[in-house]
Amino acid sequence: MVTTILFDLDGTLLPLDLDIFIENYFKHLSIKLKDHFEPKLLTKLVWDSTRSMIESNDNLKTNEEVFFENFYKHTDIESNVLNPIFDEFYTKDFNELKKISDRSDIMIDAIEILKEKGYNLVVATNPIFPEKAIIHRINWAGLNYKDFKFITTFEKMHYCKPNLNYYKEILENINTSPNECIMVGNDVEEDMVAKKLGLETYLIEDHIIQRSGDLSNVDHKGNYEDFLNFAKHLPNRS
Repeated sequence: MVTTILFDLDGTLLPLDLDIFIENYFKHLSIKLKDHFEPKLLTKLVWDSTRSMIESNDNLKTNEEVFFENFYKHTDIESNVLNPIFDEFYTKDFNELKKISDRSDIMIDAIEILKEKGYNLVVATNPIFPEKAIIHRINWAGLNYKDFKFITTFEKMHYCKPNLNYYKEILENINTSPNECIMVGNDVEEDMVAKKLGLETYLIEDHIIQRSGDLSNVDHKGNYEDFLNFAKHLPNRS
């Protein structure tokens, strides 16, 4: 019996053009760190450190630890200088990116319906950002982060999508078995891979990311309106 719904964030709960978001993210970050890095070098350092997180399979290091370990290997600037700047960026400056995002009233309604029906809700976003940045994006989506039982962030998690250990770690944190969960996302490879662990899957097609024609991990698919109808037809748990 399904008790828990996991949601990807960007392109799922939060309508977003990922390419535009990434371009503006690096533009704002480069301005914030202009006294320490040339923009191209900073972009390379961040991408390389992000890749280290995605490729890591070390259960003893959080994604945050992996990121900064790689980042500070390639610069002589001390962490006590840069970490406060990063922290201020994600606390204040990052929120300026809200203007390039949108919100879906349909997904807001779907979340409200699932809450009322008694389902546990999880934000299963790729944990390559700090908690502050993820909570900002949940707010941009018109949602309340307190409505979610668990939110994946780079401070908490040890793996990234599409590593199956990422999904195993979520299930361990919420003490739930795969057959009790539905994973909802817009990325065929990164989100629907949860099917391999036994989670049911729902592909959101409005902002679909698909690198191949393989849809074997997709149980359900549709646009936002279709998902709202899907949520309406799920049984009450409360």
